[in-house]
Amino acid sequence: MSEQFRYSDDTSDFVLIKDIIPDVILDIRYFSENNFIGRRIDGYEEPAALLTREAAEALKQAADEFRKNGLLIKVFDGYRPQKAVSHFMRWAADPDDVRNQADYYPDLDKRVLIPQGFIAEHSGHTRGSTIDMTLCHAETGAELDMGGPFDFFGELSHPDYKGITEQQYANRQYLREVMMRHGFRPLEEEWWHFTLAEEPFPDTYFTFPVSTALFRS
Repeated sequence: MSEQFRYSDDTSDFVLIKDIIPDVILDIRYFSENNFIGRRIDGYEEPAALLTREAAEALKQAADEFRKNGLLIKVFDGYRPQKAVSHFMRWAADPDDVRNQADYYPDLDKRVLIPQGFIAEHSGHTRGSTIDMTLCHAETGAELDMGGPFDFFGELSHPDYKGITEQQYANRQYLREVMMRHGFRPLEEEWWHFTLAEEPFPDTYFTFPVSTALFRS
């Protein structure tokens, strides 16, 4: 790996999101086959979600606000090990492995995923303060309709995409506004993606696996 990046396996500032927000709904796609690659991703040893303590506490404040409106947070991904990002890169370099193209990038040739920035050698998730999420109705567990699925590669995923219904657009903007109010910075290409603006490790990429065992004595 390039020497310009700092790597660490120190878990001391990380927490399980479930410990901070007990009613969070977890749908950890990279532990499953329900993702753009179609198989479990390296580094995901359990369907758990981790964040730095600072990001988790800020997310709790957002969750408290959502809950007042009858909504719960659903998490698709939090901290992502560097091993997982390397798995993405190996997959992206194989033009023949397109098993889930119809669901995740139907309008793209797989060979453009790296050049166009959909897949990259490093991810903000690996710094530990980025969350991929949506909202669910507390009473039914049904997701709010955001007008497009998680991890779809294309313009449909842009938060300001206007080719959806007014309600779908309003749902995206509501999610964005609350998260920004609690210290998160949105990504212009993905309605589900938020990074703590004052992230504690802006220059460090972590290497430990996603596992609850790291946080249990």
